[in-house]
Amino acid sequence: MRRLLLTENITVDGRIEMLDDWFDPSPQDDVGDLQEELDRQGASSDAVLLGRQTFEDFRGYWPHHTDESAGAYLDQVQKYVVSSSMTEPRWRNSTVLSGDPVEEVRRLKTTAGGDIVLTGSITLAHEVIAAGLVDEIRLFVYPAVQGRGKGLVAENTSLPALELLGTRTFRCGVVLLRYAVTAGGGSRESSTEPGR
Repeated sequence: MRRLLLTENITVDGRIEMLDDWFDPSPQDDVGDLQEELDRQGASSDAVLLGRQTFEDFRGYWPHHTDESAGAYLDQVQKYVVSSSMTEPRWRNSTVLSGDPVEEVRRLKTTAGGDIVLTGSITLAHEVIAAGLVDEIRLFVYPAVQGRGKGLVAENTSLPALELLGTRTFRCGVVLLRYAVTAGGGSRESSTEPGR
């Protein structure tokens, strides 16, 4: 079975919804070691899973930045977008998964291939965490406090114990935290999440 790796940029106060300017996708002068880590992680997976909004954001930005390593990677990697409304992805190597998000991801994990990375895509991330489909959580913690916005998990979602796999500090002040999600998955008492 393929592993699902959840990779999120997150503030010190646990927000993954980017409402302020604490994250810039373009390489900066002081992030060489961070970019090397992102490139290494990209090379170890062969598929990216995205929700519709994040996919559209990526599609509007990265095809115009293929001179950057992230843009080149995203242009060639197999991309899956979970959406009940999108019919044509209009980005090469992209496949629309239009069914129930949890069932689509569960089925995708049983297909042949390597690791699948889910990034951004807050609604989808909340759903797969609650369904127990995430195998590893990778958090790039930025030295910023936003004070508002959605966090890593939806309200009333719990996870079993997480096993720390490693930490790494980068010159720009970002810290990577890697956790294995133990068997049993997440659970959610109730959900008021809007649709995809």
